[in-house]
Amino acid sequence: MSVWLIYALLSAITAALVAIFGKIGLQNLDANTATAIRAVIMAIFLVGVVVVQGKLNLISEIIANKKAIVFIALSGIAGALSWLFYFLAIKNGNVSQVAPIDKLSVVFAVIFAVILFGEKLSLVAAGGVALITAGALMVALG
Repeated sequence: MSVWLIYALLSAITAALVAIFGKIGLQNLDANTATAIRAVIMAIFLVGVVVVQGKLNLISEIIANKKAIVFIALSGIAGALSWLFYFLAIKNGNVSQVAPIDKLSVVFAVIFAVILFGEKLSLVAAGGVALITAGALMVALG
């Protein structure tokens, strides 16, 4: 099994736990405030990972790269908005419906990659994207 596939599966499993733990934690709480607290916890955890890995010195290298820092900041803002909307959705809806719709991000990412980066899709891959779309909608709305 490829390393990227192991990491991708671990990402999927931990993302699923975000929905479950978030739904439990959001009961009778404001979703935006809970998301902010979650973000602080994530930041502390991730800084800890960088420290443990001994890579704290690489921060100045990233900050010095103006294009990279702009797009990393935009990615952070997009991620924050995604989590605000996600926590609002799971607070007000069923995880079993919200999670599949959220996974349509895969479809949007592929479309954006084709448009912005000129990535090519085979007929099989395009069919897979169509099946992801159909599957997510069937699970969420079925």
